[in-house]
Amino acid sequence: MVTWAQHVAPWMAASGRRRPVLFVILVGIVVIFLLLTPPKTEAVLPTPAPISAEAASTIVQSEPDRVVLPADDATPSGPVLKLPGPPTYASLRKWEDNLPQHDLDLPYPEGKSGRYVKFSNEMKLVGWNNCLNERLMNAHLAYISGRAYVFSDYMWAWEHYAWPHEQHPPGGPRTPLNAIVSGPMAGGPWASDDPAPRSISAKWFDVVCPLSERRLLNTTEVKPFVLSKPGIEVLDRWAQVLRDAPERCIEVIAPPEDVDDKPQVFDLWLWGNSRVLSLWDPFSKSPTSRLLGPSPLVQSAIDRNLYLFLPHGPQHGHPHYPSPSYGPRDPFDRMLAVHIRRGDYVNHCENLANWGSTYYSWALLPSLVDHFIPPPAGDPNRVDKVLKHCLPSLEQFLQRIHDVREEYLASPKKLRGESRVLDVLYLLTNEHGPWIEELEAAVKNVGWNTVVSTRDLTLDVEQEDVSMAIDMQIARRAAVFLGNGWSSFTSNIIHQRLVDNREPLSTRLT
Repeated sequence: MVTWAQHVAPWMAASGRRRPVLFVILVGIVVIFLLLTPPKTEAVLPTPAPISAEAASTIVQSEPDRVVLPADDATPSGPVLKLPGPPTYASLRKWEDNLPQHDLDLPYPEGKSGRYVKFSNEMKLVGWNNCLNERLMNAHLAYISGRAYVFSDYMWAWEHYAWPHEQHPPGGPRTPLNAIVSGPMAGGPWASDDPAPRSISAKWFDVVCPLSERRLLNTTEVKPFVLSKPGIEVLDRWAQVLRDAPERCIEVIAPPEDVDDKPQVFDLWLWGNSRVLSLWDPFSKSPTSRLLGPSPLVQSAIDRNLYLFLPHGPQHGHPHYPSPSYGPRDPFDRMLAVHIRRGDYVNHCENLANWGSTYYSWALLPSLVDHFIPPPAGDPNRVDKVLKHCLPSLEQFLQRIHDVREEYLASPKKLRGESRVLDVLYLLTNEHGPWIEELEAAVKNVGWNTVVSTRDLTLDVEQEDVSMAIDMQIARRAAVFLGNGWSSFTSNIIHQRLVDNREPLSTRLT
């Protein structure tokens, strides 16, 4: 039998004899390959061209809501990220443009034969609530004058805008009126049986009332006759002028600032004085007031955050803070909303004390429970007496919240047929930091199981832009509101609550 070794032995012997020849052939092949192959060079990459901050921004924007700041603002740890840009309201602006009253062919009192008034002297670049009360009164004036009110965007004061200056749009930050409120002032309908012309936008005013067809009415033609007069006389005088004017298009304009630095029809000197109170009766009954409501955007924010206000105390509560199953089902009917104005008021309240200032506007109404008489100039405790109401300490706030709640619950009246319950606390505030955190902890320690503040709300970009109106609507709907009598924000909430026929005991002041 031939073994494997015997089988391969002849081949191994022959192979051994051929090895030198094979080696020479292999070396020759390698040499030929090297000669025919071109020398390999190292690839040199081009130096990247410098990229501009604008181009870098465009690249990074492919990731939603992230924008890179210019290089000199970057940090060693990476690019500085900013919030999404402010809303453009493209859809809402298109909706405003297409309001049905924006039609030249409509019959009188609208269309090309209608009568209009635009108040170009309205306040701008100030807080929203200073603008709101003036615009509402101007809209009421236009209504009783038989003219359509011309509404315009709210133009922000830069320091109040939520976005940094480098993100402000061209022309300055502004918000469409219909993002903030709804109702006749913003172009909404009057009652079905009311023949009054509907408000139009400033953009449409330029179409229906070209400059060649306008009368420019300077406030100096009217204001000198009503200086220091009661508000009702101011209203009546202006209404007469607007009714009697034959021109169908009137634009009220301001004089130079050195002539009148408060050129509004209803100016700051009126709003901050008891003279405004004579306007309350006709103004509160006007459809301008009665039909004022939140914008759909504001309402969507409230609906989105409604779950935060649902009471979540123990199932078996105690008499002062009953279980959630007891009392009204609507969380707003169980809510105490408290306006806590700090921030800029830390210094402002001391100034108010030194000026001997009274409460502001509708906070002066005699029908309210709480009133304040400024202490005389010679009172050594003048500032402390004002600060107790204008800028209460944490302990003073706790006591005031307790007292207002107890007085409300002590009333024998029922709220919509239900026993009174107050166990949801909402804090409307511009305060951030340890002070508000201490207050939240303190109210929870004394039994408030549901405590929510402005900063707890979840808002999208558009809702963030109108957050002041969201807070206002929550306070309007709350069972009880506790406000700051020197604040225009509180004053506007008082107006809306009283128009809603809220009982005086439910609208209080610190």
